[in-house]
Amino acid sequence: MADNYFGITDTGKMRSNNEDTFIAEKVLNNQFIAACVIDGVGGYEGGEVAARLAHDAILGHLKKPVSNIILSMQEAVAAANNAIYAEKRVSKEKDQMACVLTLALVDVANNKFYFAHVGDTRLYLKRDNSLVKVTHDHSFVGFLEDSGRLTEEAAMRHPKRNEINKALGFDAHINVPDYIETGESPFLPGDMLLLCSDGLSDMVDNTAMTNILKTDKSLASKGKCLIDAANEAGGKDNITVVLVHNTKAPLKQTATRPVTGQKKNDGQQFERLVQQPATATATDTIGNAKKKSRIVPILSILCFLLLAAFLWLVYQNYSNDRQYRKVVEGEVAEKKRNEMEQLFLDSINRAETNEVFVMHEPGGPPIIISDSINIEKDSLHIIGNGVTLIRDTSYNGPGLTLSQSCKYVLLDSVILENFDIGVLASNEGLHLRNVQFKNCRVPVQYQFLFENRPIVNGRFADTIFYNSDENKNNY
Repeated sequence: MADNYFGITDTGKMRSNNEDTFIAEKVLNNQFIAACVIDGVGGYEGGEVAARLAHDAILGHLKKPVSNIILSMQEAVAAANNAIYAEKRVSKEKDQMACVLTLALVDVANNKFYFAHVGDTRLYLKRDNSLVKVTHDHSFVGFLEDSGRLTEEAAMRHPKRNEINKALGFDAHINVPDYIETGESPFLPGDMLLLCSDGLSDMVDNTAMTNILKTDKSLASKGKCLIDAANEAGGKDNITVVLVHNTKAPLKQTATRPVTGQKKNDGQQFERLVQQPATATATDTIGNAKKKSRIVPILSILCFLLLAAFLWLVYQNYSNDRQYRKVVEGEVAEKKRNEMEQLFLDSINRAETNEVFVMHEPGGPPIIISDSINIEKDSLHIIGNGVTLIRDTSYNGPGLTLSQSCKYVLLDSVILENFDIGVLASNEGLHLRNVQFKNCRVPVQYQFLFENRPIVNGRFADTIFYNSDENKNNY
C-alpha cells in the first residue's frame, strides 16, 4: 500500500473466524482512494460470505465512470445489499447473513472526501489533535450516545450496544436516500481518516485512539497499535482499521516585519513619515497614526465584551442542558416539573384501565413539557380534548416516550408543538386519532430494540399515516 493509506484486520482474541474485511486501494482512474470497512453478520460462514459479497460488489461498481460521487457511492452500497440478498435466496444455510459498512472516497488532490454508511462501523476525522466521529451508529445505543444521553464510556459498556437497526441484506431493496447515511467534507493537508469496525470502537475510547494517531509512526504502525490496543482491552470481536492521511504540507502564512518596528529615535521615525508618497503629507500620516493608536484600545474593549457575552451564553446553555440530560451510565437527571405537567404525568402513572382523561375541558390552557413524558403502561388511551403539549424552551428532547412494554397506546385529540421529536416509540403499538404535530421536526420516530444475540431475522414493516378529511394537518 502507499504511504498515505493503509488497512489491517485481525480476528481478535475471542473469535475463531474473521467476518470483517476492508478495502484500501485507488479507484476511478487512481483519482480517489477507496477506504471501506465491512463487518459481516450471520454465523460462522454467513458473515464472511456477506462481507466478501459486499467487498466485491463495491469494488466492481467503482470501476465504472462516475459524474456524481455521492450517487455512485449510494449505488455501490445498494449493489452490495442486492448481492447479499440474492445469495440468501439460493443458499438457505446462509439466510441469516448481512453486513454493515462504512465507505469513504478520498480526493487528496482536491482536499475532499465523501462517505456512505450503514450500521455501526465508524468513520472518524482527525484534525490537529482532535478526533471527531463523522458517522452515526444506526442503533438505539448509538442514538443515545450521539444525542448526549449516554457518555462514551457508558455506551461502550451498554449490554445492547451491538443491536443494530440497519444492515445490508435484510431486504431485497433498500430506500437508498433514506437508508444510507451520506456526506462530504474538506480533507485538509495534515488531516487523517480512521475507518473501523466495532471491534475497535467498543474496546478503545476516543482519547486512546487519538493518542495513537498523534504519534509520528507510519500508518502501518498506527494501524497495528490500534489493533493491539483493542486486543489488550479484551479483543471480544474482529477488529478492522483503515487509515488515510493527507500528507501534503499544511499551508503556512509568512509573517513580515512592519517598517515602523525598526524605529531608533523620534527623529528617524519622523524622517520615515516624511518619506511617504506625494499623495500623503507628513501631517496626514502622523494624524492617521494617532487615530490608529486611539482605535486599538476601543477594539480591545469590544473584543472583551464579545468574549464575555459568548462565555455567558455558553454558561447558560450548559446550565439548561444539565437539567434534562442523561448522565452517568444513562441515568436520567432529576428535574422538577411544573404543576400541570406533574398532574398530567401522575394521571398516566395512576391509570389502572386503558383510559386517561386529560385534566382540561376542551379549549383549556396548554401543558408545558419540560422533560419527556415516559409511558410504560401495557395499554393506554389518552383523550386530550384538544389540549396542547408544548415544549419548554429549555428542553430539547421528545415530547412523549413509549417504552418497549407498551402494546397499545392511542393518542386522541392531542396537539404536540415545537418538539424536535413529537413521539419516540420502541414498538409498533402506537395509534393516532385527530393528533396534530405543530413545528415538530420529526412527528414520530421509531427505535428498534433486539435481544442481546448476534443473529436477527425479519423486516421493518411500513406504517401508514394519513391526513383526515376534517383537518389536513392531522396525522
